[in-house]
This record gives sequence, structure tokens and C-alpha cells, in this order.
Amino acid sequence: MLKITWVLFLAVIGLGHANLIRSATANDDYWSFQKPVRHPAPEAGQLQHGARIVNAVDAFLFQALEKHGLAPAPAADKHTLVRRAYLDLIGLLPSPEQVEAFVTNPSADAWPRLINELLDSKHYGERWGRHWLDVARYADSGGYETDIYLRNAWRYRDYVVKSFNDDKPYDQFVQEQIAGDELWPDNLDLDPKRVYHITADQKKHLEARIGTGLYTLGPLIHESRLDARRLHYETLTDWADTTGSVFLGLSFGCARCHDHKFDPLTQTDYFAMQAIFASSKEVEIPLMTAMEIGDTRQAYPKIVAIDEARKRYRLYEQQTAGKTLSSEEQTHKEKLLIDIAQKVLALPAGAASVPGTRYDGLMEIPTVSVLGHEQPALLKTVHRLERGELYGMKEQIQAALPGALAQATDSEVDLPKPYGSRKALALWLTEPDHPLTSRVMVNRIWQWHFGRGLVATPNDFGAMGQEPTHPELLDWLATEFIERGWSIKDMHRLIMTSSSYQMSSQHISEKAVQADPENYLLWRMPRRRLEAEALWDAVHTAAGTINLKMGGRPVVPPLAEDEIASLRDTFRWPVSADPQEHTRRGLYILVLRNFRFPMFSVFDAPVSSVSCPTRDVTTVAPQALWSLNNRSVFSQAQAFASRVRKEAGTEAHDWIDRAWMIAFARHPTDRETREALSLMDTLSQTDTAAPVDALAQLCLSLFNLNEFAFTD
Repeated sequence: MLKITWVLFLAVIGLGHANLIRSATANDDYWSFQKPVRHPAPEAGQLQHGARIVNAVDAFLFQALEKHGLAPAPAADKHTLVRRAYLDLIGLLPSPEQVEAFVTNPSADAWPRLINELLDSKHYGERWGRHWLDVARYADSGGYETDIYLRNAWRYRDYVVKSFNDDKPYDQFVQEQIAGDELWPDNLDLDPKRVYHITADQKKHLEARIGTGLYTLGPLIHESRLDARRLHYETLTDWADTTGSVFLGLSFGCARCHDHKFDPLTQTDYFAMQAIFASSKEVEIPLMTAMEIGDTRQAYPKIVAIDEARKRYRLYEQQTAGKTLSSEEQTHKEKLLIDIAQKVLALPAGAASVPGTRYDGLMEIPTVSVLGHEQPALLKTVHRLERGELYGMKEQIQAALPGALAQATDSEVDLPKPYGSRKALALWLTEPDHPLTSRVMVNRIWQWHFGRGLVATPNDFGAMGQEPTHPELLDWLATEFIERGWSIKDMHRLIMTSSSYQMSSQHISEKAVQADPENYLLWRMPRRRLEAEALWDAVHTAAGTINLKMGGRPVVPPLAEDEIASLRDTFRWPVSADPQEHTRRGLYILVLRNFRFPMFSVFDAPVSSVSCPTRDVTTVAPQALWSLNNRSVFSQAQAFASRVRKEAGTEAHDWIDRAWMIAFARHPTDRETREALSLMDTLSQTDTAAPVDALAQLCLSLFNLNEFAFTD
């Protein structure tokens, strides 16, 4: 009976899948494959809470609330709002002076002005670039057993930060990452008359090409290089899956082994997507002109001198092996080492003329990993594979757009063969009436503001994903995004100036809790825990130790013995020589796929082998162990205490007020002040430590309060 039931179940699933494909291909009843429709926003006068409506965001949300008999929460206080805005847009705590400047500003436009100031901050791109890097499965190493180092991945990271800071139109951002080289073919030697100077257009085109680095930083199995066909297949698989997840918001990879069980994506569609990338390959290109490269090579004899000095030292070691060295011999050995050091230090340092490139005295020509093209004779064909197995070849597949989506966009794009397919794909994806591209991105923006998207599955707009909680609002935002020139910063302004964004997160309505306990209807502002990197930044911002230097190679802070114990080869964690680098923003800390920075791992940093649509938020014991016992956190608590004493004078009451303003952007309540004084008094009496140490313990306790780790 059990076998018969299982067979019937499979038969029903198979029949349902066939019907789904037919209906979806015919564009029936498949919301995410329909072009967005711009529904008119509800009239404020027709809604009970119409007086609070600022823009269409409120109109749609309030209408949904009223349909369920619910009311929006009251507005948050200004102290909460200023902290929310700073953490949301730049990921840094506001200083007490910045808090007071906003709170005491009576102007009606104080809030929009604050938003614009934060959007103009260079740190905005760092905060929102980190969100995108989750989606882009960013890492500095390839993963698997050998965890190959990806030395140029950081250039893509810096490209993303700059793109957000520049408010690069999202359609251009998409086009650059998929096909920057095909849309803007160029190189640094295009104009032979400009051998030293790079034109503005060349810089723009180079930046666009750096965007294709998205496809060069995926997971990589070292041993796959022994089998060229397998390596090529694994690469195309990563590229097709990533494209589907990042830009289309579809679980495209489910169609690799068979037709998608739920979405209108066939196995042929999947391998046609691979075929779009079949002529592409990763290449390293120099970030210097030919003349600059020549200038660099002038100093190559100095590299030879270093190598010869190293050989002399090794030879002397061999000659004296097993001997007890006399003082004269020991001095000679030290001189040989000094000779190596002096020759290394004598290497010329400088910077290439392209912004953001450095070679820091390494005498290494700066390069970037991007997409290029195979030579015609080396092109590999793409075949549909039986069950996705490499050697189960079926018919050859040509580059093509996914059938159902192409039909949904009335597209008759004939993809070029074999070159130019990525360009065609990029332009098709950014057509204004594409059903997914703008929807997927505005949903991500919404998620990064509210903690959950209007579609709760940002990488799956298919049948197995969640349907939108507010479909009309989603479509309105998608069309508005395009009307505003694909400006992400404009979408921030729209969302953040709404009454809905400014609601309190502390409001509790028993009726709302009963009707909508998960707050899907957004009757109050969701409370969100800071991501690992943002929490790292908050600790160091509060302590006054954060180094806000931007860009460059990844930094590597020192780790305790127990933290690095799980790393088999400790040479993979080369600690940065300059201690000031150890307190850079979390965005810049080395991301290894096989060994996550321990603090980030504890606080749910994503697995970077595939696109991460949403981060997990767990509450586990190791988080408290880190924030209470980790030596680096305690050192930051001591720095926090020193800052408080420096800024607030000698009175304990003033210390407490200053500490609360730094950590929480508000003054303490009378009860909090009494409890803090009592704690410090108790610590001072039970320990011979000075009062400043009691203050450090208080600062450590503030790091461990939920209010510090959450955005209200």
C-alpha cells in the first residue's frame, strides 16, 4: 500500500509539473512572470489613518492594515530615529553631538536632510556594499580542501562600494557585472598618444570591466584543474546559478538535472544559460598602461638582488649546519639577514594612475581578475547533460534566454554566437518591462531596511518561494524604481521618509499580536539585530578605535590560540603588520571560505559558496561568550571607558550619561543611572581595581545589552 501511495504521489507531482509548465509558458496565473503593473496608490482621504500618509508606501501599507482592522504604531522618538538612520545607511553609531544636532533641530525637513547627509557619506557604500556582497557570494578564497587564495577579489568589493556611493543606476550596475567587457570594450592602451594618461572614458570602461569580477570569485576546487572539462563545467554551473539567483531571483540551479519541478524553467533553459557564458573565461588584466609596466620593470634587477641575497643566506646556513657559531660567524649571519631586509626595503613604492590601485612596494604589477573570451580554436560546446552528469552528453545547446521569461517580455532576442551573448543577456535583463529585475532589487532594498522583503524569499520568486505580502506595493515600487532612473538612493529616500519606516518598534497592540504575530503587515517597525560586521563596527565605533580607512587588500586581525586552532594551515591567516589595520571596518576583514573570522561565524556570517539572500539570526551561547569573555572585546570596553572619561570629565553621573549616548543615542533613565552607579560601586568595593576599571566593566556590560546589538 505504501509503495502504491508513493507512486501515485509521484504521478500527481509529475502531472502537476506538466500543467504548471504549460500554464506558466502561456503566462497564466504566474505573478512573477507577469510585467509589473503600476497600481494607483490608495487615496489618503479614503483611509482611516490618511493624515499620517506621507507617500505611496504608507498608502499601500495602511490600506492593508485597515483591511485587517489594524492600526499603524505611533512614530518613534527622535533619539531612536537618528540611531536607526545611522545604522541603516552607514552602519556606524552616531556620536552624541550628531544625535543632539538632530534631536534639537526643530525644522520640518530635519529628517530628509539627515537622510541626504548619510547618503552622501562615503561610508554609505561600505554599509550597502556589504549587503550586495552577501548576494554576490563574495569571498577572498576558493574554498574546499586547499582554499585557494583569490588575490584580486577585493577589487570587486571596492568596485561595489564605489558603485553604491556613486548611486550608479542599477541597470548599469547589472550590465557592468554581466557584460562590462562586451558593452564597453576598451583597454588602457587604446590611445597610443596617451601612454601615461588614462582618459576618463577608459577609467569608466575599466571600472565596468572590474564589475565582471562577480564571476571570478566563486568557489573553486583546486583538483578540478586536473580535468579541464570538469573545471569548465563547474565554472559554468556557478555562473549560471549565480546569475539566476542574483539578478532573476530564481532557483535556476534546480533545472540542471531535470526540468524545474515547480517553475517554468526547463533543463534546456538551464544549459542555454550556461551557453551564454561558454565563450567566457577568467583573465587577469594589468591596471597600468604599457609604459607604466615598462617603468616598473626598470627596477627588476633589485628583485634579482633580493633573490641572490636570499641564496647567500641559505648557502651560509647549509655550510654552518650543526655548528656552534662563533660571535664572528653569528655577526656574519645577521649581516646576511640585514642585507636581505635592506634590499627589500629599497624597492620603490608607488601607485598606478588608476584610482584604487596600489602595489605598495611589492614590485608586483597590479592586476584585476575579470571576464574575457576564449580563443575561437579553444571554444567548448555546451550540451544538455543527462541528470546533470558531465559525461552524460545529449544534444548540443545554443545560447538562449529562458523560454517562459522571453515570452513574458515579448522578447525575440537572437543571442549572438559565440561572442556577445552576455551583452544581449544584460540588455534584456535591464529592459524596463522585464518582470523580475526591478522587482527583485526593490525587494532586496526593502528587506535590507525592514529585515524581511515584501517577498520573504529574495532569491526565489518562483512557485516555491513566498508570495508577496503587498503585491501592489511591490509592483508600484518596481515601476517607480525605473521611473527614477534605477536610483537606489532615491528608493532609500522614498522608503525612509514614509511614516511606516518611522514607526516605533516598541509598540505592542494585543489585537495586532493576535492577528499578525509575525508582523507581516508591518503594523510596527521590525526590530533587527546588527549583522556580524555591523556589530564589530559598533563595538569599535563606541570605543573610538575604529579605523575608517577605505578599500585595499583584506586586513587580517590577530586571533587568540583557541580561535585559530581550527585552521589547519595558520599561514592562511597572515596577520596585518600595522596594528591600526586591526580595527578596520568588518567589511575589509579577510573572508576565507574554509575559515570564517570567529566573531563573524558566531554571529551568523553567511556561507559564501552560494548567493546568500538573507542571513540567519540565531541566539546561541557562543555569542555571549564572545561578547563577555573575548580579550579583544574587553580591550575595546577599556578603550570605551577611556573615551567616556576623556569626553565626560570626572563625575560618575556624567560618565553614565555619556556612555548611554554613545552606545544607545539616548540619555539613561533614572533607574538605569541608579543601577549603573550601584554596579560600579559594587565592582569598586569587591575588587582593588580603580574606578576606571569599574567603568570598563560597565562599558562591557553595555556591549552585552540587546539594545546595543539591535536596531530599534
